[in-house]
Amino acid sequence: MVAPYFESEQSPVRSKLGKNTVLKGIMQFDHSVRIQGKFEGSIESSGFLFIEEGAVVRAEIKANSIIIGGVVYGNIEASEKVEMLSTGKIYGNVRTAKLKIADGVTFEGKCEMIKRSDRIDIFSQPLQELKKMIQNV
Repeated sequence: MVAPYFESEQSPVRSKLGKNTVLKGIMQFDHSVRIQGKFEGSIESSGFLFIEEGAVVRAEIKANSIIIGGVVYGNIEASEKVEMLSTGKIYGNVRTAKLKIADGVTFEGKCEMIKRSDRIDIFSQPLQELKKMIQNV
């Protein structure tokens, strides 16, 4: 049921690391990627990442949106949302604007909710608040 959910919620999968794939390195992309195998390194994306049940990822992850059904060892940052499916196991910190956690998830780490503001009014904010806002953009 996970694969149809992924394709209905987001754009069609453009790249996939299959179940028997083991990859180490730096992954950068601006579209959607599905990981079914094993990956170690770092992931940076302005797109969508789906880590399927059975996948194991050891990486620092930054992406627009992330759905986790597999195991992740490392910190996760998503500018839009992180969704943890019931089969997901996350061992690291999560930083995101929106978070959805299903029953049954294993999550060992801290969570920081970030506020995304489309507009920053530089004339009515104290300097310290402006610095915080700019760091979150």
